[in-house]
Amino acid sequence: MDLLGAPIMKIRPINHKKPSKIRELTYELKVEQVMCDDVITLSPDDTMNDVLRILRDNKIRGILVLDKDRLVGVVSIEDLISCLVDKGKLNEKIENRMTKDIVTVYSDESIVQVVNKFEDNGYGRFPVIDRDTKKLVGILTKGDIIDGLLEKLEIEYRQEEIHRYRASHIFEDVISDNSTLIMQYHIKGGDFKKAGEQTSKLRKNLLRLGIMPETIRRVAIASFEAEMNTVIYTPEGELIAKIQPDKITINTIDSGPGIPNIKQAMRQGYSTAPDWVRELGFGAGMGLPNIKNCSDEMKIKSKVGKGTDLQFIIYRRENET
Repeated sequence: MDLLGAPIMKIRPINHKKPSKIRELTYELKVEQVMCDDVITLSPDDTMNDVLRILRDNKIRGILVLDKDRLVGVVSIEDLISCLVDKGKLNEKIENRMTKDIVTVYSDESIVQVVNKFEDNGYGRFPVIDRDTKKLVGILTKGDIIDGLLEKLEIEYRQEEIHRYRASHIFEDVISDNSTLIMQYHIKGGDFKKAGEQTSKLRKNLLRLGIMPETIRRVAIASFEAEMNTVIYTPEGELIAKIQPDKITINTIDSGPGIPNIKQAMRQGYSTAPDWVRELGFGAGMGLPNIKNCSDEMKIKSKVGKGTDLQFIIYRRENET
């Protein structure tokens, strides 16, 4: 069971070699886009009798507890049963019975990070907190994620149909021996609220160019991981995409601190991210392995104290061009 009593649902691992459309969207969608902002709450001074009434009337199994807009605990049907078994009085204050150790997510986190949290913790829902104010802004369930993904799929399908023809013949219309379209995006280190935005821009441009969806998914997932590494570990960097008729080449170039041991950094689960970054839901040590899995070629040049140039190439199918 989760912190509010929802049953555990196992999330299956994704095959990065052929990433699905759903997998691609989990990198782009933010929690705030799919969460429910209508949350039933109580205060620590309310009583277990209030808990009984609300659980019964709303047919739910748990209630979040707020103290001056700050999340301080959760009280569940199990806490109510425990109170009754212990012959506690229903006029007892919630603060004496509630659970205070709560796992939360931030409203600006990407869905892919939260999916990992669902799997790691075995929960079915999470309270959603604003990163700056630390106030409760909503609640997120696995059902919310599914609904949000389906809605996004429908919207993107319409947009793809509108934009694809406009730009899909760009390489056919340009007369040259070798044509390359270059797009460059600046990445600000440490800015977790905007993390992933540059990859989202690149992805939308590739859609409009008529690139095959499977190719875009691979580019989007690998680019997101590369962008996140830049945000987590460096002061700033650039994401440069070179689109050619036969391939897409992505470089992320940063200003430091560099990678001391590239072979070690490529190991799945290896991470040098500090604890505070891990607490934000980042730095799980899967970035470089995921990039390698999604790309056809990958190279890393790094010098400690100078920076890193990560390059990966994804070849396009013949019927794209």
